[in-house]
Amino acid sequence: MKILLLGARGQLGWQLQRSLAVLGDVTALHRGSAPLCGDLSKPDALAQTVRTLAPDAVVNAAAYTAVDKAETDRDLAWAINGTACDVLARECATLGAWLVHYSTDYVFNGTGDRAWTEADPTTPLNAYGASKLAGEQAITAQHAKHLIFRASWVFDTWGGNFLKSILRAAQQRDSLNVVNDQFGAPTRAALMADVTAHVLARLRGGGQDRLAGIYHLAAAGVTQWHEYASFAIAEARAAGMHIQAGAIHPIPATQYPTPAARPANSRLDTTRLRETFGLVLPPWQDGVRAVVAELAAKPFP
Repeated sequence: MKILLLGARGQLGWQLQRSLAVLGDVTALHRGSAPLCGDLSKPDALAQTVRTLAPDAVVNAAAYTAVDKAETDRDLAWAINGTACDVLARECATLGAWLVHYSTDYVFNGTGDRAWTEADPTTPLNAYGASKLAGEQAITAQHAKHLIFRASWVFDTWGGNFLKSILRAAQQRDSLNVVNDQFGAPTRAALMADVTAHVLARLRGGGQDRLAGIYHLAAAGVTQWHEYASFAIAEARAAGMHIQAGAIHPIPATQYPTPAARPANSRLDTTRLRETFGLVLPPWQDGVRAVVAELAAKPFP
């Protein structure tokens, strides 16, 4: 299987380089790649790269993810999260290649307290969510052979994320305030990468077009940011990491205002993914525990 991986230097792309390697020939590109283009803000060059490589599958792990900045940087957010998806879908349709793309729970408005299903209406609260929804819509309209994985609260040892930020803060401050009224499932990028490889292996034999569509991909269970932070800090302390913070105070989201509104409910129902591909998704604590152990075993960045 010939695979083009975009976003190879992000936390998900880093793990995908590992997981996809067992499937065949992987060309891993990032924003600074040359002469082939991995920059999603350059649609013409991106299209030419797909034509040149003629892959069996394009795996797009690149995205504009600066949620607050997207409120004022909308043109670039839409170029990367929306327009580039339109380009990739068109080129993959021409080649007959599969397109794998990653989206977010931010396409929903965050109301209620039940897990969102793939059939629920999408009404984003912020510009980032709207740009990701635009990308989903471009793909589903242009190309039948697509897999869109919606994830929540992504983290790993590589790249920037809440887990690493909160551990860094816990090493430097006496106490922390963490939001306790927004709910979801922290999902390790390695889990997403392994699921992607598993699904692509199923598609490799051909005749699997019926499996195309949108799937929710998240670790099992549910938590909120304060509980997540408390668990991670306890694990870090047990692993021997220096932790200065003695208190972790729960606060409502209203006490931590941000330029972009965040959904209170980021729960994702993963039933369709699990039943279609015969998967068991591990609890969110497993991924957090593993990443904390990896971070404790080396100088913390």
